[in-house]
Amino acid sequence: MTRRGDETLNDLDERMRMSDPRFARGLDAGRPCPPREYRRGPDWALLAGAVALLTAGLVLPQGLMLAAGLVLAGIAAQFLTAPRRRAGRRARPH
Repeated sequence: MTRRGDETLNDLDERMRMSDPRFARGLDAGRPCPPREYRRGPDWALLAGAVALLTAGLVLPQGLMLAAGLVLAGIAAQFLTAPRRRAGRRARPH
């Protein structure tokens, strides 16, 4: 490979390590974990908590608990459906 190609690969490798160190460590070990964009564990946990709060608000006649469950369910749904932006990139104004 040419020297310029090596520099390009090294630059790409360094940017990957800075943007997602966990993925880079797994790639070095031969067992890569999913990239940050595909890790949705906390989002699902928030949705489960929202459903539990919503159910508790329905079973116990608690309007505040019901409203909090609805708000958290909306937030969790937004997290699960919104496309993730790549780190370091800004959204362009329209």
